Amino acid sequence: MIDFKLDPKTGIPFYRQIIDQIKFGIASGNLKTGEQLPTVRSLAVELKVNLNTIAKAYKELEIQNILETQQGTGTFINEIKIQITEKEKKDKLNEICNEFSSIAFSYGFTIEEIIDQLKNQK
Repeated sequence: MIDFKLDPKTGIPFYRQIIDQIKFGIASGNLKTGEQLPTVRSLAVELKVNLNTIAKAYKELEIQNILETQQGTGTFINEIKIQITEKEKKDKLNEICNEFSSIAFSYGFTIEEIIDQLKNQK
């Protein structure tokens, strides 16, 4: 199971962030075929968003045949292989780094301090 995190500062709609996190979760192996996702209601409560936001994300993933909803039992990961292209991975890393560096620079850290800290991460 993945721990969904939504960031209102990115400008990316919440439903799109959920879609991306599910796709990256499948591609990375954190979400497996047949694994059950939280219900629309429980995920909406957990993330403090409108039910329609979660429903929209799940519906779009169903259309793409990534998720399957079984009436009365829940929403599950379909048997599908998702390959994240190098461009998608690079774009996502660039997005993360831009946000991270903006915050770090706003606190006055230098690029050298940031690089040293990243090298020491475990």
